[in-house]
Amino acid sequence: MKYLRRFLIGLGCFYVLLVAFLYVSQEKMLFLPDPLPSDFQYCFATAFEEINVEVDDSVTLNALHFSSENPKGILVYYHGNAGDLSRWGRVMQDYIAYGYDVLVYDYRSYGKSSGSIDETKFYLDAQKIYDVAKRYFSEEEITVYGRSLGTTFATFVASKNQPRQLILEAPFFSIEDVAKRRFPIIPVGSLLKFHMPTYAFMREVACPVTIFHGTEDPIVPISSGRRLFDSIPKGLGSFHELPEVGHMRVRKHPQYEPLMKALLP
Repeated sequence: MKYLRRFLIGLGCFYVLLVAFLYVSQEKMLFLPDPLPSDFQYCFATAFEEINVEVDDSVTLNALHFSSENPKGILVYYHGNAGDLSRWGRVMQDYIAYGYDVLVYDYRSYGKSSGSIDETKFYLDAQKIYDVAKRYFSEEEITVYGRSLGTTFATFVASKNQPRQLILEAPFFSIEDVAKRRFPIIPVGSLLKFHMPTYAFMREVACPVTIFHGTEDPIVPISSGRRLFDSIPKGLGSFHELPEVGHMRVRKHPQYEPLMKALLP
């Protein structure tokens, strides 16, 4: 009994330490910003304009507007939780090839954007960037695209505006949903500082929604993406399950490009 008691006490201490670690570490687990010096010079193969977008609280968001010859519209891109525009700008070259302009920006504290991590302000920032796209194109020419973390911000923007369509890559139902699947024995609902309820915004979306999700995604399980799909207003959604790819290889799946060409004719 003495050894059992020690084991249970040790197990209890480990559990408490695990809960405490997850609580204090959640911001670093969710957000992986790479800062860039303010004088950093971007270099890409295609034409672009660097834009600094001032927001209400004196924070500046750094953005890139890639130009396509005779563009058919513009794709507003909300990127994932890691990297900066020096990386995401290279990714954008794939989308320019579809004949569209592309607008992408760094979140607060990422790249050359100032400010600090703040979920509420992230939504306001997302709208600010969408407003920039409206300077160049009408809303029926705007496609909103979100990847991973950015799917929440993209869905929020689509719920508050009237874009042509919403495309989501590896989206999640909510942060709580993903956390519960990863840590089923932890009361994550009461610990989370960040919620990102993509499903709540999705209920207000009035444009067509397309979801791409890899079946082998270890970061955002495809089950969370399917659950989000179920929250799309009836008749507006399509779900593309991409076999044998994980979180980082969705764009490389052979089904992805033909589907994107159909979405961006």
